[in-house]
Amino acid sequence: MRYSETQLERYSRHIILQEVGLEGQEKISDARVLIIGAGGLGAPAALYLAAAGVGTIGIVDNDRVDISNLQRQIAHFTEDVGREKVVSASAKMRAINPDITVQPLEMLLCADNIRGVIRDYDFVIDGTDNFPTKFLVNDACVMENIPFSHGGILRFDGQTMTVLPGRSACYRCIFRQPPPPDAVPTCSQAGVLGAIAGMLGTIQAAEALKHILGIGQLLTDSLLTFNAAAMNFRKIPLQRQADCPVCGSNPTITELVDYAQAACAMKH
Repeated sequence: MRYSETQLERYSRHIILQEVGLEGQEKISDARVLIIGAGGLGAPAALYLAAAGVGTIGIVDNDRVDISNLQRQIAHFTEDVGREKVVSASAKMRAINPDITVQPLEMLLCADNIRGVIRDYDFVIDGTDNFPTKFLVNDACVMENIPFSHGGILRFDGQTMTVLPGRSACYRCIFRQPPPPDAVPTCSQAGVLGAIAGMLGTIQAAEALKHILGIGQLLTDSLLTFNAAAMNFRKIPLQRQADCPVCGSNPTITELVDYAQAACAMKH
């Protein structure tokens, strides 16, 4: 790919990195990343991936901007209240970097459509806000052999892991089934410190870029957890489980399932 002088200046801080260089920036420009959820996690991830020059970024959400989102969902501004989140986020991404292609997908992902959506991308960022969708994303990515980053936040806490299907532990290796609806408090019930979303969303963006570039050590076979109140970070070692129902030796989950949603979904 031939970059203009302006583009070379835009990406200069990447290009001077020995681990990236011009060749690495070209990999970023050729990459396709899907962000599922344009909320607390998806918003910062979207802005940083756009700024990095990821060539094609899809962003999926079926929600509209609410004033309560503005405390943490930094891709949305006050004047966006009532606007479709994918439209709002896409506008900010294009404003940051007009070189990229943004694919806003205003839809609700479900068992019937998710595989057809994700298979067009190289990497998926799970910024969803409820357990049923997180399990759906995990299972679909494993079945389609697409690497992805899982993330979740609540109160002052965050957790994330990166999954390379067939090579590392998946979400179901650790958590076999979604909890019963309403068994876990939601952000609207328990609250969330706004900056936590930015901390975790940018980690997910960094994982996507590392995967694209083939550099560093991904958060595979480990669950990174942190508590921002104490500013403690911990990496919990994981192992791929031979009896995992979706990625194990003899998978019992071979078709996608839509689990029941909680009455009040966790709004990251």
